[in-house]
Amino acid sequence: MQAAAWSLLAAAPAYAGTLMVAPGPDAQDRLQTALIDAKPGDIVEMAAGRYDLTDGLSLDVAGVTLRGAGPDKTVLSFAGQKGAGEGLLVTSDDVVLRDFTVEDARGDGIKSKGADRIVYKNIRVEWTGGPKESNGAYGLYPVESRDVLIDGAVVKGASDAGIYVGQSRNIIVRNSTAMFNVAGIEIENSYDADVHSNLATRNTGGILIFDLPNLPQQGGHNIRVFNNRVIANDTPNFAPKGNIVASVPTGTGVMVMANRNVHVFGNDLADNGTTNVMVVAYQSAFNDTQYNPMARDVLVAGNRHGRAGFAPAFPGGAELAQAMGGSFPPVFWDGVGGVAANVHFKDAVPAVSLNLPAQAAPVTQARPALYQPPTTAAPSALPNILMPAAMEAAAK
Repeated sequence: MQAAAWSLLAAAPAYAGTLMVAPGPDAQDRLQTALIDAKPGDIVEMAAGRYDLTDGLSLDVAGVTLRGAGPDKTVLSFAGQKGAGEGLLVTSDDVVLRDFTVEDARGDGIKSKGADRIVYKNIRVEWTGGPKESNGAYGLYPVESRDVLIDGAVVKGASDAGIYVGQSRNIIVRNSTAMFNVAGIEIENSYDADVHSNLATRNTGGILIFDLPNLPQQGGHNIRVFNNRVIANDTPNFAPKGNIVASVPTGTGVMVMANRNVHVFGNDLADNGTTNVMVVAYQSAFNDTQYNPMARDVLVAGNRHGRAGFAPAFPGGAELAQAMGGSFPPVFWDGVGGVAANVHFKDAVPAVSLNLPAQAAPVTQARPALYQPPTTAAPSALPNILMPAAMEAAAK
């Protein structure tokens, strides 16, 4: 890790430079040219103002910092974007993105692919017309990367996930706000992540920890979700049909699906109409023989719960709630896997198992009953996720 920590510094030449870009005519060409001309260690400095862009931007030079004057001052507007791609695509290592806004991208806001040791700091991504199916899928979208740090981001209006990290490892998402997205924050098919000190509110679902079949990296595990505020996630689901998150019920707080060793603790959870915490197996048929669809080794403990379960939005939810006295419990598990799943709920609130007999069984086969803790030991505490020192320095 120490070697990786110094890679940002090692990539920089002895005389790093600053390339200045200002808004105005030809901002598209001038900004993209700066991103092409930058050398490792350079800073591309975007002055305050509004940049009206007509095409996506790309960066493939390692060790570059792209910096604005602040997310409320430097705004990259893609309202006039002609193509359907992302606003900004990064494909190089040791990149720092900070202090600017991306608005109204036709596709994803900012995507980084195969970009190790990437820092997103004080970035805002927003679709300014509010929640719409035609909005871009992802706000911040790092994928297939090692060492991902997202700090102080704000994302609104994504038709899939506001802050999404997929098929990656060693991840921190902290001090960020996700609002009016389908999924506020999503960690998918990833290893070793800390999601903490965030606000997820007014999304369809607040924080999702998913593992899906038929992807190059699967078997997501070792995820901690802690010290977040997951409040009032009540936006009707506006994901395009067929999208995996199109099945997320409105009013979901934290949802763990088909992941291993996920710890949800110390969060404030309230006013989520379906439930505050949902632990489920993958819900569709699949043909990937290497895939494990069960949620297992899950620990839910020490969370503070407010009102929940007053409007369960999954199929059959209203009927189940009526059978349980009019509302759904704040914590529930589909029951798939039974004792072998090793699911531990320790919060001092009612919890229910649906006791579904198998993965992908319909809710009509549920046999809801109060959750009974397994006799197996709860999962051991997971270690803190640490970033290379140079990344933490870049995020100050």
